[in-house]
Amino acid sequence: MPYDTPVNPSDLPSLRETLDAHGLLAKKSFGQHFLLDLNITRKIVRLAGPFGGRAVIEVGPGPGGLTRALLESDAGRVALVEKDPRFLPLLAELDDGTGRLVTVEADALKVREAELVEGPAHVVSNLPYNVGTPLLIKWLTGPWTPHALTLMFQKEVAERIVAAPGDDAYGRLAVIAQAVCEARLVMHLPAAAFTPPPKVASAVVHLVPRPDRPERALLTALERVTAAAFGQRRKMLRSSLKTLGGAELCEAAGLEPDVRAEVVDGAGFLRLARAVAGQPVKPPGTAGDGVTIMRRKRT
Repeated sequence: MPYDTPVNPSDLPSLRETLDAHGLLAKKSFGQHFLLDLNITRKIVRLAGPFGGRAVIEVGPGPGGLTRALLESDAGRVALVEKDPRFLPLLAELDDGTGRLVTVEADALKVREAELVEGPAHVVSNLPYNVGTPLLIKWLTGPWTPHALTLMFQKEVAERIVAAPGDDAYGRLAVIAQAVCEARLVMHLPAAAFTPPPKVASAVVHLVPRPDRPERALLTALERVTAAAFGQRRKMLRSSLKTLGGAELCEAAGLEPDVRAEVVDGAGFLRLARAVAGQPVKPPGTAGDGVTIMRRKRT
C-alpha cells in the first residue's frame, strides 16, 4: 500500500539534538547502542530493500535513526516495537498521522508479528545486543515467516550466522539459519559508529527465507540434533549424538560416525534430522537435500 510521507526527516532536528532535548542516554540493561548517522541508516535500508510497498517491522528503534531512513524508503506500513517507554515521545514525532507508522510498546520476544502487519513483511533492525540471537531464532523457527530479514548484530554473532563448515565460527546458529534462509553478511560497522560505542564491532546480515525451508517437525529435529552435536563439538558424532542413536544414526544419514560436528555441512545435518524425525533420508548429493552455504560479503 503506497503512502505519502509529509514528515521529511531532513526537516527534523538531528538525532543527537533530539536525544539531548529529551535528556536521554542509552540503557546498558537494554543493550542499547544508537546509530545517529543517517548516511549509515540509509545504507542499511538500501541493503534491505527495495520493499515494493511491503510492510517493515523494526525492533528497538530507540531515537529513530533507522526509522527515519525507512520512512524515506518505498516501505509500506512501518511497525515499531520498542520496549523502552522513554523513546515513545521521540518516535511519535515521526508520525505523520496517515497510519503508515505504528508504534507498539512491547517486548519483541513476546510480540505476534502477524498482528502488527498484513501480508509479507520485512524485518529491518539494529537489534539490542542482549536479545539479538533469541530474536533471530524466534523468526527462523516460529510460526511467522518474514519476507526477508536485515539485522545488525555484534560482529561475532553475524559471523556465526554465515559461517561455513570448518570455520571457527561454524556452529548450531549457522546450521539452523542457513537451513531456513539464504544468509549473507552485507555490511561491517566499527564500534565508533555507535553512541555510546560498544566494546566490539558490528555487522549487518541479510537473510531471505528459502522456499523449501524445513517443515516444523524437521526443524524441531534439526534443533535437537544440532544442540547435541555442538553441545560437545570436540567429540565425534558417534559420542555427541549417542542419546539420539549414535553411530547407527550417522550411518542412516550417510555420515561417518568418527567426524566432528564442525565439519558436517547443512545437508548432512538435515539428513540427521530426517533420521531422528523418522522421515525418509535422501542419499548424499540428492537434489533438494541440502543447503547452499552463502559466503560473506565484505563492504
